[in-house]
Amino acid sequence: MSKVEQVTVSSLLNLFSSNGLYMILYSWLFGMSLWITFFGGVIAFKTLPRQQFGNLQHKTFPIYFLISLGLVSSLLLIWTSAHPDVLTYWNRPLVADVLQVYILSSVLIAQGANHFVIGPMTSSTMFERHRLEKEEGKAYNEPGVRQVSHDLQRWRVMLLQVSDAMKALNKRFGSLHGISSLLNLSAVLAIGFHGLWIGNNGVKGY
Repeated sequence: MSKVEQVTVSSLLNLFSSNGLYMILYSWLFGMSLWITFFGGVIAFKTLPRQQFGNLQHKTFPIYFLISLGLVSSLLLIWTSAHPDVLTYWNRPLVADVLQVYILSSVLIAQGANHFVIGPMTSSTMFERHRLEKEEGKAYNEPGVRQVSHDLQRWRVMLLQVSDAMKALNKRFGSLHGISSLLNLSAVLAIGFHGLWIGNNGVKGY
């Protein structure tokens, strides 16, 4: 028969440990990543006008990436402190505890790239496209070009140039958005893998 554990003041106080903190930080990171990646963005996209959706993402994602960086950095620090073999075997990724550091570091690299490089470039391209839409008087995905009744030949050349510029912006935005999404998805998968590991093996070091 399994032992029946009684809750005491001492056992409650023992909850405030590095292991407990680790699980809270991990849960925060994984839950936030799942929500932003698969639910929050989809709901906002279906609910808001396109430019409002873009403005919301511009405000949301830098905070999301920054919090992710803070959380995963904290996890790395706690994990390394609890598992001293990480420093001994740091160049042997097949050592179990070291592999977890590699996994968490991949999240740090992916979300760092998103926060400091890809994200700002994507936002800049998006706002440039918004500006061009106002100048051209049409959405980026509308077919054709607007018609003008005066000085047709001159305007046709100008509008074709604008359309070429819009195509270039669309291509650039699509590439940047694709890279950002791929980096974020790889981070979510890495976080999920780490969750499976600690779920089966625990956090406690030695």
